[in-house]
Amino acid sequence: MKNYFRWLTPARSNAAESSLQKTPSGQAAPTDTKSVSGPLFAFAENIQAGWSRTDYNSLARAGFMRNPIVYRCVRLISETAANIPLLLYDGVQEHSSHPLLSLFNRPNARQGGREFRETLVGHLLVSGNAYVEMVSVDDHPREMHVLRPDRVRVLTDADGWVSGYEYSAGKGRVTHRVDASGASPVLHLSLFHPLDELHGFPPLQAALMALDVHNTANRWNKALLDNSARPSGALVYSSSNGANLSDDQYQRLKQELEEGYTGASRAGRPLLLEGGLDWKAMGYSPRDMDFVDGRNSAARDIALTFGVPPMLLGIPGDNTYSNYQEANRAFARQTLLPMINRTLDSFNHWLAPHFGEDIRIAIDEDRVEGLAAERELVWKRLSRAEFLSDDEKREAVGYSPRGTSSGLEDV
Repeated sequence: MKNYFRWLTPARSNAAESSLQKTPSGQAAPTDTKSVSGPLFAFAENIQAGWSRTDYNSLARAGFMRNPIVYRCVRLISETAANIPLLLYDGVQEHSSHPLLSLFNRPNARQGGREFRETLVGHLLVSGNAYVEMVSVDDHPREMHVLRPDRVRVLTDADGWVSGYEYSAGKGRVTHRVDASGASPVLHLSLFHPLDELHGFPPLQAALMALDVHNTANRWNKALLDNSARPSGALVYSSSNGANLSDDQYQRLKQELEEGYTGASRAGRPLLLEGGLDWKAMGYSPRDMDFVDGRNSAARDIALTFGVPPMLLGIPGDNTYSNYQEANRAFARQTLLPMINRTLDSFNHWLAPHFGEDIRIAIDEDRVEGLAAERELVWKRLSRAEFLSDDEKREAVGYSPRGTSSGLEDV
């Protein structure tokens, strides 16, 4: 937002401040001239709002690195998703150990499985895109590495189809090509984008207005604290002869105010005035100063964009859920499970040729804490279902019939 100021002195305004317009004959046409009896302060401003940029670095800095709501939403989703236990199935058979499980639990020498998944989900939430590089030895996957989205460029052929991925770090560049079958050593995860078939749409971009409003409100609060936690005022100079302050007097007064009366450490210090100076406080009405509701509304919009119930973030004014148990269940059922299942489905499709078509990774919903109350209701209903046998009840909750193998043998 730009401000434009103009200061007109009586000498300038009483002189030839008005313009002369030419008539068709070339003579000057008389125009009205307004007389100014004293100093005039004119103010105009551009009311067009300015918004943050939408590239990955700008969203990461303005959102995750500077906004507490975005930071907590991303950490809550990524950490919770990383801590959900995984299961491996070969068809309908469950296995407790498998090379693919080992790869997910120890993806590379630098990261553990949970840190790997947390980083992957974090990139997906901030950028809308996440990239995983697979390192193979003798066509067998040995390691997986998460690539920074801003360092990856999607390559396309003449028809617009993806032909490879170029990764740049420093001065080095590595190109991974997509073969004729569509297989690639790089897995590209992306969120739905209605206008781009190559890249995903980041949630932060949808919440950009709310993000800027929330950040601006925080900067406003900080500015008030830096200026004695109150609105600024005006020093009015009243002279008996109508003269203005000289340049030296103005600069000295400005320097004394900045050095002696501004800042939180100088709050409440009395202002000593001299030489016809009078302090006029510029007060605001409670309605003008009440931007707390607007700040909380922006915080709720950000949480809504990420699918996190505001109650879990401690944002006041939201009564959608009666208790934390319902909020946690909605968070797990509506946000975590769809995103994790979608991500694991892409991994299964990407890794299936290396481990077998029937091999798949899935989450263990029985151990998702947010669904504990929901799972308890299922157990109670089954225990009261007298028309079902014990084996049928066990099968309904995912267990094998009694006397059969539990399916946890090693492979």
